[in-house]
Amino acid sequence: MIVWSIANQKGGVGKTTTTVTLAGLISERKKRVLLVDTDPHASLSTYLNFDSEQLPASLFDLFQLQTVNKETVQPLIVKTQFENMDLIPAHMSLATLDRVMGNRGGMGLVLKKALDALADDYDYVLIDCPPILGVMMVNALAASHRVLIPVQTEFLAMKGLERMMRTLQIMQKSRSADFNLTIIPTMYDKRTRASLETLQELKIRYSDQVWASAVPIDTKFRDASLKHMPASFYAKNCRGVFAYKTLLTYLERLEQDEQA
Repeated sequence: MIVWSIANQKGGVGKTTTTVTLAGLISERKKRVLLVDTDPHASLSTYLNFDSEQLPASLFDLFQLQTVNKETVQPLIVKTQFENMDLIPAHMSLATLDRVMGNRGGMGLVLKKALDALADDYDYVLIDCPPILGVMMVNALAASHRVLIPVQTEFLAMKGLERMMRTLQIMQKSRSADFNLTIIPTMYDKRTRASLETLQELKIRYSDQVWASAVPIDTKFRDASLKHMPASFYAKNCRGVFAYKTLLTYLERLEQDEQA
């Protein structure tokens, strides 16, 4: 089972769009994918047409369990309307975890233990992260084989990337191996100087870690979210989906190289 976290400490860079679009493409390849929404705002859950306030359980309940195993974790999972795609939804109560449980021992590995228990049930896990460093981001990063960092191709997004890289450096101290990470340029508009210069800067500063291409601005992503559908299902031939197909092929090749 391959676990990817989609993270950035700046909002509005395309984290949820990246998560859902990659999940849709993976599921179309007949691979089983579990989505995990770790953001108290529950954007991923809402995108997939779930009202977390109306669900009987959510990711928050995982942190209340006395024992974490397959039998206790499975009731937290909901089936989406799409084949091969399941979700552990978020709830606004996740925002209280840092205050209530942040100092409790072992809190940073709860999600990893849960996903380890589900390893036989899924081929991929995609974790949509909140934009702040806290218990949920720590859990997501600790569980991950690779961190995907969407970065909008504009100047201010570069500052968010710098914060994210510092966070990874801090967390690296508690890991025996380096983080595998891939920076994904998003919302690219070749007509604007800002996009062109930011993409160039990304390739110069993070040459070994940045995906060589970029996800273009595409209104089909917004339209797909209104329909609560992955863009690959809603508009499979649009340019944005084509970019994510190329990205997925690239990421799969990286995973194969890691396992070789």
